Amino acid sequence: MGDTGARRPGRYPGPQIVWAYGSRIPRPVTGPPTRPGQARIRGGAPHVPTPPRRSPTPPQRGPRPPRAAQPAQSAEVTGRPVRQRKRPRWAMRAATAFSVTVLTAAGIGHGVVSSLDTEINRVDAFKDMKNRPKGGNGMNVLLVGTDGRDKITPAEKQKYRLGGAPCHCTDTVMIVHISENRDRASVVSLPRDSFAMMPEHIDRNSGDRHRPHPVKLNAAYAEGGPNLTVRTVENMTKVKIDHYLEVDFTSFMKTVDVLGGVEICTTRPLQDSYTGLNMLVGTHKLNGGQALQYVRTRHVDGSSDLGRMQRQQRFLAALISKATSSGVLLNPLKFRDVSRTLLGSVRADKGFGTNEMLALGRGMRGFSPSSSEFTTVPLLSRGVNVPGIGSTLRWDPQRSQKLFQALRDDRPLAVRHKRAFVVDVSPEQIRVQVDNGTGRPGLGRRVDYALQSTGFRTTRTPGNVVGRPLPRTIVTYDPRWDRSARSLAAALPGCQLRAVRGQGAVLKVLAGQDFKQVRQVRAEDAYQGEFGALTGDQVVCQ
Repeated sequence: MGDTGARRPGRYPGPQIVWAYGSRIPRPVTGPPTRPGQARIRGGAPHVPTPPRRSPTPPQRGPRPPRAAQPAQSAEVTGRPVRQRKRPRWAMRAATAFSVTVLTAAGIGHGVVSSLDTEINRVDAFKDMKNRPKGGNGMNVLLVGTDGRDKITPAEKQKYRLGGAPCHCTDTVMIVHISENRDRASVVSLPRDSFAMMPEHIDRNSGDRHRPHPVKLNAAYAEGGPNLTVRTVENMTKVKIDHYLEVDFTSFMKTVDVLGGVEICTTRPLQDSYTGLNMLVGTHKLNGGQALQYVRTRHVDGSSDLGRMQRQQRFLAALISKATSSGVLLNPLKFRDVSRTLLGSVRADKGFGTNEMLALGRGMRGFSPSSSEFTTVPLLSRGVNVPGIGSTLRWDPQRSQKLFQALRDDRPLAVRHKRAFVVDVSPEQIRVQVDNGTGRPGLGRRVDYALQSTGFRTTRTPGNVVGRPLPRTIVTYDPRWDRSARSLAAALPGCQLRAVRGQGAVLKVLAGQDFKQVRQVRAEDAYQGEFGALTGDQVVCQ
């Protein structure tokens, strides 16, 4: 580097002049000559010393003139003012450090993913598949959760109630759609008890060839593994699956632990003697084993598998929140630890390799809970009992078709709602009759419309109460629907609850003179929007 012009011991204190072999500019000196051939400038023609000869052994590229220091030119010699340009060393060092950091981070990321690529257990999920659906925009990953527990210790099995032999079937089946521009993830849960028509296949256990026959969805994995599972899902949804990812109990628990636990909120106690789950109302930080209890629980209420799927969706939203807020996607070392833990014990298709993982990781760095959305395939209100199979869940043909078309078209599923007060029962499940109790024209219709807009199933035929005007809004309800009544009352702050035995399932709102507005409410397990989809920020802890 050239001299910056700073004073140093034994150096000329003033402005210095660039001097090199062949230069016509004299070299200024101020003291007595210190080397042979050096002289002062005193006036008249300056004496230009003969430069020292180079080594007699020339370098390979031929002789070069000696490189001299590069001081700023003097105004005394050039005749014009010179502006000294200083290049701060801290800036150069910072730029160098930044470059090294970026390159190192990129090297760590690629090295980690490359090594993981060889460690992932591969499955040929798309072998010999024909007549597949036409591909749409974005990426569709079939995420399957199995009950594999081979690597779990006996102590953990006892603590988290994981005893018993695995059924080698799917506990969880989800389609995870990543949008084309990687700014949204849509997760659609497919109930494992869904009625499915199995395509023709060879049973992997017996080797027998089976003709198409009705089954429950989770039986596809038991009979034909990943390949038959993909074929069955594509046949039912007409959505082309791009990648297959299979997670067992072990990888699930370890992933949660390496993230440092995940926060889950609940508005009611959750107790299940089968899994050992015991959660009070509030916020809980769950480790891997506790999280597994939470997502496996299906005996806390009458919702069974549907309630369990909603808890699984809520957990995924919390997992995304933890991963994005803790900087896992931006920190190569954290990304390495989480990736090794998760991908070290999963099974994936052969096409889900290094390049795909890197591209997906880069694209999703801006993810947040609001970037994800969750729903369950729309179902008919009543299941169907199939001889030899048992009770199955039937998909709503029209609504489910529209849902999967939205995935193919890469369209959002959830309606972005404003922040709402959390209630126990979804407004979409509550039937309401509104009556005007004030005699004020139009109040009944106004209240009815406001409740409709919040999601309540109003009759849309508001009536009038004859008599003295009611100073306060009243909600009457049958005691058997007390949870629904409290949820409705939350949308009408300050109203009075009044139990009326035998009133039935329809709640009544008598709008009083105190009515001002309807407050937005939602339930943890709300089915909002056409497909019942919720964004991740609506279900994580606030």
